[in-house]
Amino acid sequence: MRTATLGPAQRERSLAAMAERELDVLVVGGGVVGAGTALDAVTRGLSTGLVEARDWASGTSSRSSKLIHGGLRYLEMLDFALVREALKERGLLLERLAPHLVKPVPFLYPLQHKGWERLYAGSGVALYDAMSMARGHGRGLPMHRHLSRRHALRVAPALKKDALVGALQYYDAQMDDARFVATLVRTAAAYGAHTANRARVTAFLREGERVVGARVQDVEGGGEYEVRARQVVNATGVWTDDTQAMVGERGQFHVRASKGIHLVVPRDRIHSTTGLILRTEKSVLFVIPWGRHWIVGTTDTGWDLDKAHPAASSADIDYLLEHVNAVLAVPLTRDDVEGVYAGLRPLLAGESDATSKLSREHTVAHPVPGLVVVAGGKYTTYRVMAKDAVDAAVHGLDLRVADCVTEEVPLLGAEGYQALWNARARTAARTGLHVVRVEHLLNRYGSMAGELLDLVADDPSLGEPLQFADDYLRAEIVYAASHEGARHLDDVLTRRTRISIETFDRGARSAREAAELMAPVLGWDKDQIEREVQHYEKRVEAERESQRQPDDLTADAARLGAPDIVPL
Repeated sequence: MRTATLGPAQRERSLAAMAERELDVLVVGGGVVGAGTALDAVTRGLSTGLVEARDWASGTSSRSSKLIHGGLRYLEMLDFALVREALKERGLLLERLAPHLVKPVPFLYPLQHKGWERLYAGSGVALYDAMSMARGHGRGLPMHRHLSRRHALRVAPALKKDALVGALQYYDAQMDDARFVATLVRTAAAYGAHTANRARVTAFLREGERVVGARVQDVEGGGEYEVRARQVVNATGVWTDDTQAMVGERGQFHVRASKGIHLVVPRDRIHSTTGLILRTEKSVLFVIPWGRHWIVGTTDTGWDLDKAHPAASSADIDYLLEHVNAVLAVPLTRDDVEGVYAGLRPLLAGESDATSKLSREHTVAHPVPGLVVVAGGKYTTYRVMAKDAVDAAVHGLDLRVADCVTEEVPLLGAEGYQALWNARARTAARTGLHVVRVEHLLNRYGSMAGELLDLVADDPSLGEPLQFADDYLRAEIVYAASHEGARHLDDVLTRRTRISIETFDRGARSAREAAELMAPVLGWDKDQIEREVQHYEKRVEAERESQRQPDDLTADAARLGAPDIVPL
């Protein structure tokens, strides 16, 4: 199928089209659940709009642990239904929906007690594998295996010898969460959805008690649009309660934010061929392979401060370093940390302390006619959440509408990916790029990598790596603005690429070159280039300052010292 181009012209056309005639479904919120809901709705034949106040995946959906997993620890909580559902989704993503974006990743679980722990943990991992196979979508991953201490230390020499008596190794999957969402949005657009980021809902339109659409402000151009829709879906994650307040109705549930922070360190700081999963007194800690880096996370603490820019404090960083260093022969220090990012999980809570049970399960509600709310859940099960939200919206449409088909709809870039992967050496020879560069493009864009190779063919300088961030080609910066909806420098360095967490300078030295590459696509003059670079540098410094602060309150105040994104 043809791909969709999320460039400036498409965004303007989408906003105009949404205002021109009534939609069947308007989705508010451009994270993974909102993007998935738009794809579900449009592939059922419904006229669909999707708006996001900031950038695609700029909230929770770009700040996760980057894992697609069944939730091994939920087995211990006996939440078999959630694990079964997540394992099915993991298999679909690996094998059918997004094999170019979702990849297997091994984890080592060190055992610290002889006998009983191997039996207890081994039984859990065996059940995890069995449940995956039973869903018919687990054959793409190796089965778990038991390792002696000697074998475990060969696989992960970074571990202290006295930190384990043996180990289990099992497999899950990972992805670049922000890239996944951008691809979801493009896929929805390719099927006919109207999509616009930097488009903020300021009010819901009402006729009597019924919601009949939303007033949408173009944050970039300053215009306002009345977008009428037969059903509106609120998929705003940790902002759910704020969005609900616009209809003046008390929700049937509340969404609380839980902060999780992650550290990024260079690959050579931890000598291991496998990821690690470690028990802490509160939860689990992951050490996750991430290209030429490791991601170490996460924390789990309540957060009731600024939702747009959750801040990592010095105490958060110390917590992670302390716990990972408990098992490492060569401890990590602050100087090893390249990047830090903080995200908020949307957890469901009841109306009172007596009924509140913070949950990773999701819920869908129809609080007033014309409005559906979907909240909670976890990244892996976004497709199920989207299906349930659209099912509820269809019920309100009172029409015969096709059933969900997203189980059979691959994301853009999936079709033909394996054939192109097999031919990657030929592609490298034909284009003059190193085969490693071709593999990098295929694993980020799948079969759409040809669009980037076309850019390089037209301008060979775009085949050069970005200075100071040489994992990425200059073509990727241009493509982010022309095809992937990036509107600002921050969008590119933080989400379309991950330069902001993968370099010790947090992307500051790459900022000007990237801005100059984006400028022709977005029509920036020299003044706007300067504003974009200065804004990014201030954001980096504010984040660094927040990470020096002792607690959440002072970290939040420091992070808010940088102004928000600069309108064009």
